[in-house]
Amino acid sequence: MAATLDDVARIAQALPDVTVGERYGNRTWFVGGKAFAWERPFSKADIKRFGEERPPEGPIVAVSVTDLDAKDALLASNRSAFFTISHFDGYAAILIQLPKVTLRALTNALREGWEASAPVSKMARRKPKP
Repeated sequence: MAATLDDVARIAQALPDVTVGERYGNRTWFVGGKAFAWERPFSKADIKRFGEERPPEGPIVAVSVTDLDAKDALLASNRSAFFTISHFDGYAAILIQLPKVTLRALTNALREGWEASAPVSKMARRKPKP
């Protein structure tokens, strides 16, 4: 079953202290005032960079990650749904092709994005005590 933007909203908004807003005209999910996931349609420049290659079909969501190593690991974990574009080179975020991602992989990616962006005080409240 393909994931939808409604699934993204449901999963993201179930995480602690998440707010929803808009950035660059696209729905964006924030924690502690920092964006961790956002709708990411392709711009005309993005489409031009694909050249003869067909761009992945959307909807597309971008998700922040902790660092470039985490980005590489996530990209390798799900090559059919997770990808990047040259605009994101050197930037700790991945793109997710919703029609190809499982709900489990989407949930894990959104949690990772939340953890990468949440203030330390939020993380301490979220983690269970031993």
